Amino acid sequence: MIICADTYIPFPRPLVYATYRDKLVELVPYLPNIRQIEIKSRLEEGNIIHFVNEWHGGGEIPVIARAVLSETMLSWTDIVSWNESEYTAQWHIKTHAFTEAVHCAGVNRFVEDDGGTRVESRGELVIDTKQIKGVPQRLAGAVAHTVEDFLSKKIEPNLLQISESVRLYLEQSQNL
Repeated sequence: MIICADTYIPFPRPLVYATYRDKLVELVPYLPNIRQIEIKSRLEEGNIIHFVNEWHGGGEIPVIARAVLSETMLSWTDIVSWNESEYTAQWHIKTHAFTEAVHCAGVNRFVEDDGGTRVESRGELVIDTKQIKGVPQRLAGAVAHTVEDFLSKKIEPNLLQISESVRLYLEQSQNL
């Protein structure tokens, strides 16, 4: 499945880029489906900064639904390399459920656009049915379809929601 999400944020590209990269934890109050983001590591190599972040979803998911969904289905690890000279972020998501079967990776480009910033998110989600453990092969296709459907309904909306959270965060920061 191809992931494609574009958003416009009416703030200068350097500010939008730095906010995405450096203020992620401060964006959680603006992300209704995220309970917490933990920065596991940050490594600077010249103009490239590598992050490993652990996301914990479930913010506005009803408690009864959270009882059915395991914590592993609502958490993932995001591995991102930010290249400031190109205004890009290459990302790879490691799901905590079906980890071996799910491959999700892409790139965000931050493009100057009419005094603001257009964030172009492109990626791909692939489920390898042979890697779904504990499920008979004849059912693996149905499980893969269900997992892909679940993740696809989360990934693109989350990309859009993060951009919206950056916009709200920057608007409120200017009003202080």
